[in-house]
Amino acid sequence: MSDNNPSRDVFDAIADPTRRRLIQLLSEVDEVPLHELTVQFDMGRTAVSKHLTILKEAGLVTDRKVGRETRFRLNANPLKEIQDWVSYYRKFWMTNMFRLQQLLEEEEEE
Repeated sequence: MSDNNPSRDVFDAIADPTRRRLIQLLSEVDEVPLHELTVQFDMGRTAVSKHLTILKEAGLVTDRKVGRETRFRLNANPLKEIQDWVSYYRKFWMTNMFRLQQLLEEEEEE
């Protein structure tokens, strides 16, 4: 879990394609009300709200009330945990690809 100790794991939160799509949509705007997010999906307001709650528990989404409306905003900071994890494996694959390239070049020389 990340340093701010969220109640839900970031990896778990992004495991669902709907939640990944919500993150993408939220990354494209400063802030958006629930009804504008709901029209982007083939599900009801309650289902979208449940996905947003999971993202909020992971620290990926914040919300605020504006009158009777709840507006949502992305907090991308917890995604650094994902980036750090993927970076480790990127190094692994880059090293292996470099080794493969060397082997292929050695075979060409022979």
